[in-house]
Parts: sequence; structure tokens; C-alpha cells
Amino acid sequence: MNSQHSGLSPQQAAQKAFVDQFEYQPQLLVYAPGRVNIIGEHTDYNDGFVMPCAIDYGTAISGAKRTDSLFRVYAVDLQQWDEFDLNKPIEPHPEYKWTGYVRGVVKYIQQKCPEFKCGADLAISGNVPLSSGLSSSAALEVATGKFCQVLGNLALTNVEIALIGQQAENRFVGCQCGNMDQLISALGQKDHLLKIDCRTLETEPTPVPHGVAVIIVNSNVKHDLVDGEYNSRRQQCEQAAAFFGVKALRDVSIEQFQQRESELTALDAVVAKRARHIVTENQRVLNAAVALKKGDLQQVGVLMGQSHVSMRDDFEITVPEVDYLVALAQEVIGDSGGARMTGGGFGGCIVALAPEEKIESVRKKIADHYEKHTGLKETFYVCHASAGVSVL
Repeated sequence: MNSQHSGLSPQQAAQKAFVDQFEYQPQLLVYAPGRVNIIGEHTDYNDGFVMPCAIDYGTAISGAKRTDSLFRVYAVDLQQWDEFDLNKPIEPHPEYKWTGYVRGVVKYIQQKCPEFKCGADLAISGNVPLSSGLSSSAALEVATGKFCQVLGNLALTNVEIALIGQQAENRFVGCQCGNMDQLISALGQKDHLLKIDCRTLETEPTPVPHGVAVIIVNSNVKHDLVDGEYNSRRQQCEQAAAFFGVKALRDVSIEQFQQRESELTALDAVVAKRARHIVTENQRVLNAAVALKKGDLQQVGVLMGQSHVSMRDDFEITVPEVDYLVALAQEVIGDSGGARMTGGGFGGCIVALAPEEKIESVRKKIADHYEKHTGLKETFYVCHASAGVSVL
């Protein structure tokens, strides 16, 4: 969902399209942000720790209640329609993938709140770059969930809305993602990163130090996580947890891992590498939260660098273009911040934390070298940590 070409914000684009397409005034406008994960990659479905922030790119839904049970949905940025009936079983659309995020959420809201029966007309627009690893799908799921909650006056918390979004992605769309993306879209706080314990769902806001920018650079290597790589990483992590006799790799300390690392490597060297990434990455998130509270950006940068190396060598989810972007950014940032791959992997974006005065030199360094070296043109975003889902 992508309205960035029209010059309108997603909120404006959704409202305008609603009036144009449905020819009456909307009653409700909901907005949910995308996210970038600063550190803690693939730890969420291992019951671990993550530290994302919501960003100032997101998805808006403008809509109104109908008197029947039909959901009529217009995707502004794709100029595509979907229609389904709440009184019939909700199945995936035969060709449009985006509809799964809406249909799946509505289906699981109905399961949780059987009283939800009212149809609606919706216009959806967003400006989260697609296939970039910034969670356009979670923004759409959380916006849809919040829309239904307000429309039906349902007793759902934002955490429950986030978990319904995850359920839709896992069961309806078929990507075995964890709960991070939906939780940060639902719970984000302005000017803060959010340390999330993906097992207990406890959150701890961690301020972004003053004068520090969140830079996102899209490699424009497209990825699609529903393809087997993501799900196979998840299975490898489950195999490792079974080896250690625990519910999830969250329960394995670095010391415990090291004690049995050679034994696991002898059994399955790949599974051992995957486990090493998760166990060390969980600790890096905890260390980064402490460093950020002290305003120690140099230490945060060291941890981000270690995280990237671990994703490249142990989890094997980076691509050469992304590795190159991280190297270019890190060269300029030096020890005043850090850079790493962010998102599910196999393309997508890097994230950097850097002093605001370094933004332009990072931008220039990448513009001068990346396209020459890779044949792809990067997209450069400076983001601000933003609030989660809102009703406008």
C-alpha cells in the first residue's frame, strides 16, 4: 500500500479515495505505523527480546459502517477492490495477496468477538515502502484491527489487536513471523524505542538520545518472507530448542550454549549457527537497552555491528548489497553510532543510529558508491520514532 506518489499523506489519500469511490462521507479514520527494528532480529518467534521503534510512515484506513454484512475494500495505491461477506466463511482471495492481511484480521476478530457482524466500506492507503522489511503488512493488520474494534465497539486492547494481526499473518497469509511487528505498530511511543519481551509481552520504552537520527536505507533488493527461507529458519531454531530441552531459545544463556555448542555442531552445524545467533542476539538487545539509557551511542554501535555480523555469518540472511550498505554507513558514522541489516533479511533495508549532523555525509557516501557498485539505486529515509496506532 503506497501513497507516496500522490503528494498526499496516507490519511488524506484514504479520505479522498473514500469520497471518490463510495460517494459519501467516511465516519472513521485509523492510522497505524510501520516499524524499524534497531536490534533483536528473528528473536521474536524464539520468545526473546527485540527493540524496534514505530516510524513516521504507515497505513491509513478511512471508512464507514454498512447496514449489511459486506466488507467492501478499496486499495488506493494499487487501485484494486476486494469484497467479502461476514456471514460467509472468509477465505483467501484467489489473486490479490494484500487482501489476506485484511480478510485474515477480520476473520480472527470474528472468532474472538462473535458479536462483530457489521459490514463496512473501507479505503486504504499507505506510504510504507513495500517489500522493504519495514512492515507494511503489520501496519495494515493493526490498522484493520483497530478499525474493526472502533466500528464494532469491541472490548479489544491494542495488545490483543496486535496478536490478532500476527495470527492473520501466521495462519491466513502463511508467514510464520513473530509478534514484534504488530506489537510495535500497536504500542509505539513517540521519541522512544520499545524493548519488548516477546514472551511476556512486557514493554519498556527507551528514549532515543537527543540529536540522534534513525536512518533507514532501502537496498531495493526485494524480498518476500512467505518464501521458505523465513519458515526454515524458524524450524531450525525449534530444532535447537528441542536439543537444549527448552520451550524456546530464549531460555538458553550464552554460557549454556557454549557448554554444548560442539555437541550440537557435531549433530547439525547449521542448526548450531542459527542457535548461536539467537542466543547472542537476545543478550545484545538487553545490553543495548542499558547502553541507550546511559546515552552510550558508541556501545550501541558496537552491538549493532556484532548483530549484523551474526546475521551475515550465523543466521545467513543478509545479501551482498545489504552488507555493502552497512559498510558504507559505518565508515562515515565511525564510533558515534552504528548500522546493521534490519527486518527479515534477503534484501530490504539497513538501519543506522547516528548523530543528526552525520545524516548528509552518510547520504552522500552511499549515493556516491552504492549504485556504481551494485547497479541498484538506494532509497534513503530519515525517520523519527513515532506513536503507535491511532484513531484520528
